Amino acid sequence: MNQSKKVIEHGAPSEEDLPYSTYVRAGDYVYVSGLVGFGSDGQIVAGGVGAETHQIMADAKRILANAGCVLSDLIKTNICLPNADDFDTFNAAYAEYFSSKAPARATICAGLTINAAVEIEFIAYSPVG
Repeated sequence: MNQSKKVIEHGAPSEEDLPYSTYVRAGDYVYVSGLVGFGSDGQIVAGGVGAETHQIMADAKRILANAGCVLSDLIKTNICLPNADDFDTFNAAYAEYFSSKAPARATICAGLTINAAVEIEFIAYSPVG
């Protein structure tokens, strides 16, 4: 079985040169690095976890499209919430993007390296060819 690996360079809105790719396609799978709610100005969007979740999902749609995928191709997401009290607000925003067939998901409560209310990592399955 011949599977190709396509790596797209880091495209986060920060000016930092961080050692990761925005996404990696490995055969039929696409792995999207953890996203936080950066707006077009490179700052975390105002409005808390709900607004940040909407920004992340908009960015995820764009990144997935670059990889030849759509949200319905998602099979797993990993969520990091620094504040467990944001769980219900996050779920309300997140649920707007999925019908009854949401991807598998893990949610942890842990600190982030920047002042964001949520970080989401995505895994999609989209057969090549």
